[in-house]
Amino acid sequence: MSSHLEKVRALIVNQESLLAKKNTPADGGNGIYQRWQNPIITRHHAPVAWRYDLNESTNPFLMERLGVNATLNSGAIKLNGKFLLVVRMEGVDRKSFFAVAESENGVDNFRFWDKPVVMPETEDPDTNVYDMRLTQHEDGWIYGLFCTERKDHTRPNDTTAAVAQCGIARTRDLETWERLPDLITHSGQQRNVVLHPEFVDGQYALYTRPQDGFISVGSGGGIGWGLTESMENPEVVKEVLVDTKEYHTIKEVKNGQGPAPIKTDRGWLHLAHGVRNTAAGLRYVLYMFMTHLERPWEITHLPGGHFIAPEGSERVGDVSNVAFANGWIEDQGNVFIYYASSDTRMHVATSTVEQLVDYCVNTPEDGLRSAVSVATRIQLIENNAAVLRDL
Repeated sequence: MSSHLEKVRALIVNQESLLAKKNTPADGGNGIYQRWQNPIITRHHAPVAWRYDLNESTNPFLMERLGVNATLNSGAIKLNGKFLLVVRMEGVDRKSFFAVAESENGVDNFRFWDKPVVMPETEDPDTNVYDMRLTQHEDGWIYGLFCTERKDHTRPNDTTAAVAQCGIARTRDLETWERLPDLITHSGQQRNVVLHPEFVDGQYALYTRPQDGFISVGSGGGIGWGLTESMENPEVVKEVLVDTKEYHTIKEVKNGQGPAPIKTDRGWLHLAHGVRNTAAGLRYVLYMFMTHLERPWEITHLPGGHFIAPEGSERVGDVSNVAFANGWIEDQGNVFIYYASSDTRMHVATSTVEQLVDYCVNTPEDGLRSAVSVATRIQLIENNAAVLRDL
């Protein structure tokens, strides 16, 4: 019979085997990006000491005392030569918190730092915090914008009623965080708020997602744009919509900005998520667009359809049929796209700035009608006829 220490060693050895596992590109591809075969962070990547009481006297059966339910929706940044993800860790108690995972190459061997992020609270404590977007701003700070969720006290008897707003913190190193006041807007609730990496007209620029309620966007929705003079007292007085919902598209229910955009000589590359209704419930996919270099609120290119959708085992999880991203890293022309599948685990896909610009600029837009879609496809077939004749 194994001793207690032998059981502890076995837990650690098994986890080390998982952490050291090499990742490889998945078979196939579409020329736009390359999926990688293995999830990069799962609940099993959470350190053993975060989940188990390892003391035999207080946990003789070596039970998992603080289970982790999911690892998802990670902000991303490259700092001091390391690929860093600020992961949304969700405990089995449903409370989310942030933790930093580090990798040398961005595709495998992610290891969590020693302890989770200690995020300061405001005078109105958060019930839950999640889905951090990281922006390395030209003012020298790294900002983390995230969803802060609190009970909706206007509906005291409804235990499902919540209010979502944009929480803000800043850091230099992802270790020590300074909490700033929540963003003030005048458009109901806010989720998926992202800080633009550069000043615009001398002000901080924000991509917003105004909505009427916690889940339902109601009459609101779409990716918004607004300016604030300060991040110490952030307030957006006026929002304009950058990209709106559209009937019978991948974003008919709602859409929101993913990570901060990537600057290119052709404009800003954007990654976003869109949601539509299906007979099986909501379906979340990722899509891309580009905005003007000097006017980042103006769309210049909007390829039709989804960019990444959940495939195979990615479609199954806590909230099935979901692909969601709020982090990517551009590194010497290469782009590492970090996305979660079904609110359960993290994956990576890789591409290049050149490929993504080509995808945005040269992919046809959604014609919004079946007849237009057919005409566009027939044009492609006819353009390819000469090539096929030469085979």
